[in-house]
Amino acid sequence: MKILVCIKQVPDLESRFKPNAEGVWYNETDLAWRMNEYDEFAVEQAVQLREKLGEGAELTVLSIGPERVVEAIKKALAMGCDNAVHVQDLAAATKDPWQIASIISAYAKDKAFDLIFTGMQSQDRGSAQVGVTVAEQLGFACSTTLVGFEYDNGTITAKRELEGGIKGVVKIKTPALVTCQLGLNVPRYPTLPNIMKAKKKEIIAIAVADLLKEEPLATTVSFHPPAKKGSGIVLEGETGAMVDQLIGILKDKTTVLR
Repeated sequence: MKILVCIKQVPDLESRFKPNAEGVWYNETDLAWRMNEYDEFAVEQAVQLREKLGEGAELTVLSIGPERVVEAIKKALAMGCDNAVHVQDLAAATKDPWQIASIISAYAKDKAFDLIFTGMQSQDRGSAQVGVTVAEQLGFACSTTLVGFEYDNGTITAKRELEGGIKGVVKIKTPALVTCQLGLNVPRYPTLPNIMKAKKKEIIAIAVADLLKEEPLATTVSFHPPAKKGSGIVLEGETGAMVDQLIGILKDKTTVLR
């Protein structure tokens, strides 16, 4: 069985974010980077399946981006992926979901993958479009927002998280693609021996121009933080005095009491 898991490197949420000079993405100067959290669940589930199937399975991890994404790739290899593909693209952040999906599909179309794992969405762009678009382009069955996964002889039983806490269960046949949600599993922490083993695993580099033939369907027009609002007022003192202050503020600065 051939398995592919797709990952993305995203800014750590503790980073300080600000738009770049062009106003179309983040200024990357002071950002720290990590594997997208949803993709960690995808990697863990793919590795669990790889371990269950044994020597008859092969697990490849793929990531698109500049040289820094190799760090995320190495983490996936240390978690248990067999080999890796780095699609080299200095401008990956400017690609729309259609183009990113097209890159993945162009790579996967002649590789006979039985199953593809992706995260539900990325934490930076959050479109949740890439996985389902890849499935459509490849003609794969697809199930999204997985919080439960079972595989048996070519059939996937997927437990999905729906609105309002409702769970749905579907069965799909391979070849298939699934997108992974929080709560699917607990991603393993790479051990030192596995980190050392990962250094010997192959990472194939492919230029994005060799795979991408599609023009974007959506273009970022502007990228900016929310408009700053006025600061709040903190009232202190006795309750009666604060009530009088509040009423005065509401009369002077709002239309609530007019």
